[in-house]
Amino acid sequence: MILHYQLTGSGPAVVLIHGLFGSFENLGSIARALSDEFQIINIDVRNHGRSAQSDEINYPLLAADLAETLAQLQITPYAIVGHSMGGKIAMEYALHHPEAVSRLVLADIAPVSYHPRHHSIFAGLNSVDLATVASRAEADKQLAVHIHEAGVRQFLLKSLDKTDDGFRWRFNLAALQTHYAELISAPQASGQFAGPALFIKGSESDYILPEHRPLIMQHFPAAQAKIIQGTGHWLHAEKPAAFNKLVRDFLLS
Repeated sequence: MILHYQLTGSGPAVVLIHGLFGSFENLGSIARALSDEFQIINIDVRNHGRSAQSDEINYPLLAADLAETLAQLQITPYAIVGHSMGGKIAMEYALHHPEAVSRLVLADIAPVSYHPRHHSIFAGLNSVDLATVASRAEADKQLAVHIHEAGVRQFLLKSLDKTDDGFRWRFNLAALQTHYAELISAPQASGQFAGPALFIKGSESDYILPEHRPLIMQHFPAAQAKIIQGTGHWLHAEKPAAFNKLVRDFLLS
């Protein structure tokens, strides 16, 4: 599947991959911060944003989509920056195509399976009556019954589109819910990516833990780690200046 993408800037190529329920706009801050020195390929993954929808979604498919899209662009090599689910896609891809990847940045994600943690989000999304909702404010009220964090609701509402026939989610909610177990699983690829890899953790997040280190080093033996203090899982949105500097410095090092 050829993915929707946005090209900006010029120089060495950097691919940006957003997380679950997101779109390429989520990484707009880092795209702008890097575009003076790099060519940015900011993508929407399958079943998200403006990319095509499908009943199937798993990491081998998502990595294959990325491979097909980058082959069409005929740009190589490239660094990849991925947040959360996007980081797992980046890992899956780099383990399959290590020769094509110059560097990896994995934002608050490890190559492990996680316990389910999005039940309230799915409940909130399914509670929004798209057939009758008249505004984003009304949708926000319906989401708030299940999702109490205003920031999370605002993030989700960025993917609520108004069309001639009413509102719709840009992401394929049914497919994401059906295949959720596959999306919280570890990347399936084996082997190693021996190139430079930077894992950036939010200090208040539990997505990267000390017990994950052996598996990280098994697959990414040159891995480095940085922590951004005072941030959770959305570290790139909570402290964009700190995140952007870490990524830029690593890509230029």
